[in-house]
Amino acid sequence: MIGGVATAGIAWGALIADRLNKHFIYVRSEKKEHGKQNAIEGKLVSGQKVLVIEDLVSTGGSSIKAIENIREAGGVVTDCLAIFSYGMGKSKEAFSNAKCNLLTLSNLTELIDEAIEEKTITSGQKEILLDWINNTAEWGKKHGFE
Repeated sequence: MIGGVATAGIAWGALIADRLNKHFIYVRSEKKEHGKQNAIEGKLVSGQKVLVIEDLVSTGGSSIKAIENIREAGGVVTDCLAIFSYGMGKSKEAFSNAKCNLLTLSNLTELIDEAIEEKTITSGQKEILLDWINNTAEWGKKHGFE
């Protein structure tokens, strides 16, 4: 089964589920406050394996919450596929703690390397961007952006 993370992961998850002829659910990070108060829309059978689809992973918070909601409903999640990840240490730690593999189509490091190769950015700019991945909280002050 494919599980799209609300909201941007829904369209990608539905597309993948359709192409693979798999069942689809979508998962909110929080339960609705009205109606049936579901975090998951669609039929999930206990013990069913779910591949979680996300568009972008920064800290991993919304993805991990969706994974937890699926697991609480009885689903089995071992992998999350995202289109792009910033590769922040916080997300790596979060996925490790959740015992879930994060697989991405691309990430910021690859994008930066391509930009260097295409001479779109300088090596100095590369270092500033890499510092953002590793030191997000202090990055703005350190580089004069605050």
